[in-house]
Amino acid sequence: MLKIDHLTKTYGEKKAVDDLSLHILPGEIYGFIGHNGAGKTTTIKACCGILPFDSGEIAINGKSIKTDPIACKKIMAYIPDNPDLYEFLSGIKYLNFIADIFGVSQSDREERIRRYAALFELTDDLAQPISSYSHGMKQKLALISALIHDPKLIIMDEPFVGLDPKASHSLKELMRQHCDRGGAIFFSTHVLEVAEKLCDKVAIIKGGRLIVSGTMEEVKGNTSLEDVFLELEDKHA
Repeated sequence: MLKIDHLTKTYGEKKAVDDLSLHILPGEIYGFIGHNGAGKTTTIKACCGILPFDSGEIAINGKSIKTDPIACKKIMAYIPDNPDLYEFLSGIKYLNFIADIFGVSQSDREERIRRYAALFELTDDLAQPISSYSHGMKQKLALISALIHDPKLIIMDEPFVGLDPKASHSLKELMRQHCDRGGAIFFSTHVLEVAEKLCDKVAIIKGGRLIVSGTMEEVKGNTSLEDVFLELEDKHA
């Protein structure tokens, strides 16, 4: 579903991502772990076609993000760590705007908006301007907008930041259901306990380079993901 092949991205003299290769398969929730500045967001933005990269290739469902970005973006959704929404719009107008971009039919969008707004307890706020929303409400609206076109691949950067416990639980259930239907999810997080319980596979990155990747069982063994992460951070200091 998502294939990152020898990705390299530099900023001046600094290699933000250094020869990174990962393969996220249909049905997988894939966690991307690393300290601040490790290269997670750079990788994610490159996968979404937001950032150009120096070398390597990124393919989504067999199509290149470099040469066929529109085809890639039609089947994916991206949720940044800090949603930048059109705050002059109301919530419902924003969702309809996104649905228009992706060509979602009237019946499909109405059903999905109704379902997801109820799930994230945002129904009563959709008529209000986004400028009046709290950070958590904006995050919920961004999640609904990402799900509205039923993407095959969902890429998220710290999706649980700002969400209340109930919304976090709902998102985790949605993520599992999405992958059980054959979709794929690639997301970064600092919440290692969530990653350990939720992810099928995990990759740990430091200084732009991949330290370890594999199934959760392969990576953590009989210990915890937090212990493995801290040990690897020390070893590669």
